[in-house]
Amino acid sequence: MLTLYSDAHLTHQGTEWVNGERHPSVESPARAANVLASIRAAALGECQLAERHDSRAYMTVHSERYVRFLENAWRIWQEDGRTHHALPLVWPARGATSDVEPAHIEGKLGFYAADAFAAITPGTWDAARTSADVALSAMRVVAQGASSAFALCRPPGHHASREAMGGYCYLNNAALAAQGFIDSGASRVAILDIDYHHGNGTQSIFEARDDVLFVSIHGDTDKSYPYFYGHAHERGIGDGLGYTLNLPLPHGTGWADYRAALTHACDRIAAYAPDAVVISLGVDTFKKDPISRFTMESEDYLSIGRAISKIARSTLFVLEGGYCVEDIGVNVSNTLIGFSNG
Repeated sequence: MLTLYSDAHLTHQGTEWVNGERHPSVESPARAANVLASIRAAALGECQLAERHDSRAYMTVHSERYVRFLENAWRIWQEDGRTHHALPLVWPARGATSDVEPAHIEGKLGFYAADAFAAITPGTWDAARTSADVALSAMRVVAQGASSAFALCRPPGHHASREAMGGYCYLNNAALAAQGFIDSGASRVAILDIDYHHGNGTQSIFEARDDVLFVSIHGDTDKSYPYFYGHAHERGIGDGLGYTLNLPLPHGTGWADYRAALTHACDRIAAYAPDAVVISLGVDTFKKDPISRFTMESEDYLSIGRAISKIARSTLFVLEGGYCVEDIGVNVSNTLIGFSNG
């Protein structure tokens, strides 16, 4: 299996507010470095640098004004005399109906942010756009005939919606890949999100469409981030009704119960008969993950990969979460090994 990656992710080390205090983000550069090292150690296949893409490529799933905001936010922040990382100060609350982008950078940050977990830093734009480039480059490999590929993306993307960053995510890598398959001629694409945290951004981008099936297995959103999305009753809207499947699971879920949900998810995708499958690969379901509440063992990811292989479709893996830095590499590698041997 070919792995696409880039070193540009090293330019971004975020900041987040946790329990009322500012901390370095747990979404760190070491995550991607450890994954790449593990992929190479496991001899899973060739590792290649991704191609660069024009920023208009990101506007297939994001608005132009949002992409331009990400592109220019740090410069505007600096011109206003700031040097520390940019985090939003205010958000539009329920009842705020204005769709007008504020002129001031503080207003812009709140307008385009879902939470305080996606700081803008000097290297954020370069890292985010290159992460998207990794996904698009890997998508092209599969669209051109490869049976599978792995996009080693950092920062992750599945919490980014059409016009909002959040949850360490800026551009939605999995959504860009899915749309790329459609634009390359696919009639139907399925996205399987196995990150512990619901892929709210991906769901919102495709929930009104029937050409992209979105399936997510995640922690119960009554008790887990992103809290307001990912409930079982969310099934899509309009033309997309029935093309969203959410399978929330309780804290403490291990492989025995997770397996049943994964089997259900894979069966639904197989019945949809997509031309390609995008896997939002989060391994924060691991028992030692610092911000998640499942209890998966490293060996369980071999079984997850084998289960996904049974869908028997062209498959693109896109890295999302996983914050136990010491184990993220082996857990990602095990998933890909299980898939390749399945």
